[in-house]
Amino acid sequence: MSGAPTAASSGNHSLHLPTPTLDAESQSLLQSISAQGGYAYARMAALAVAGDQSAAEAARDMAWEQLHSGPWHSVLPVWRDAYSMACLHVAKFHFAAGEFGEALGALDMGLIMGGTLLRKDLHDSVLLVSSEARKKAKSLGDFKGEKLVPEVPVDVNEVLKILPLRSLTSGRVDKRSDLSMEGFLRDYFQTGTPVVITNCMAHWPARTKWNHLDYLTSVAGNRTVPVEVGKNYLCSDWKQELVTFSKFLERMRTNRSTSVEPTYLAQHPLFDQINELRDDICIPDYCFVGGGELRSLNAWFGPAGTVTPLHHDPHHNILAQVVGKKYIRLYPSSLQDELYPYSETMLCNSSQVDLDNIDKNEFPKAVELEFMDCILEEGEMLYIPPKWWHYVRSLTMSFSVSFWWSNEAESSDS
Repeated sequence: MSGAPTAASSGNHSLHLPTPTLDAESQSLLQSISAQGGYAYARMAALAVAGDQSAAEAARDMAWEQLHSGPWHSVLPVWRDAYSMACLHVAKFHFAAGEFGEALGALDMGLIMGGTLLRKDLHDSVLLVSSEARKKAKSLGDFKGEKLVPEVPVDVNEVLKILPLRSLTSGRVDKRSDLSMEGFLRDYFQTGTPVVITNCMAHWPARTKWNHLDYLTSVAGNRTVPVEVGKNYLCSDWKQELVTFSKFLERMRTNRSTSVEPTYLAQHPLFDQINELRDDICIPDYCFVGGGELRSLNAWFGPAGTVTPLHHDPHHNILAQVVGKKYIRLYPSSLQDELYPYSETMLCNSSQVDLDNIDKNEFPKAVELEFMDCILEEGEMLYIPPKWWHYVRSLTMSFSVSFWWSNEAESSDS
């Protein structure tokens, strides 16, 4: 086992992470890193292969510094692959020592921040470490059998107390059961009109699995994910953190009875990272209408009260509500001027209007605008056409999936 760590787990056998791509590409990757001035990194990587764990961690720190040396788009791809390489080396040591949580943490950071060259090794290593971790896992305790969200109907009178003014008084979004592809294309896609599609997700394994904390803990508990902390991304106290999925779940449970700032896993490609969860969902056929191609697949998971402020996106979007309920308000793209978008480039798709507390003096044109809205229930999908402004509030703990798609012509226009 050339270059493999040999520390024993449980004192009776050693654990080894196979990394065939790393083994095949290591020499050429180190040459590329050295050509970019990464001689010290290459030295540390060589020591890591020889069995020096501190060298592996030093190499990871060096690559991390390179990833943060300037704007993300300016980082050379070779340093992203260097970071993946170092994460794999660090994970090997932790895995050999039976430190499965630490190994998964290193692998997840490689998946989140690293390049594409070693992605298969990272994914395959996650599967192996997760399998060993489950063998070692003890009882899931308090999570056993507990549901995220009880299946109770919405009390509209109570909900209206927390929603923006005039909610559920303007135009309602159509709800269509078992909407055919032809009907979707003719009545909504081509006309650029939102629609809620019901009875279309019953076959998803996620519909029965994701409302159980024991399932989510077993498949993702030790995985590291990026979360947002604070009311929303437009607030000054908003921040991002990296936490384990178990810690995130515990924060959500705590959030039910305290006033701590909400923690939200928002617009994260979770399904690229955790394959078991990807297997629980299906890409809706509607996403291929108009010759479309899927552009991104993201998770939105958080407690009641999480808000995505009024904004628009460049692609067609189907928001699938797997667990819990959300309130969504929509304004057509033609009302852009009345919604006062930010002038800064990074926020130009976001409105300055806080629907939860509209400043009528500063934003008078937004006050009486007509809109469409709906309460999106479990098992329903909402189609949001490109450039439609939308505001989203979770009414319960909520787990949603967004599918963005467009064709080539639309992508070049956006």
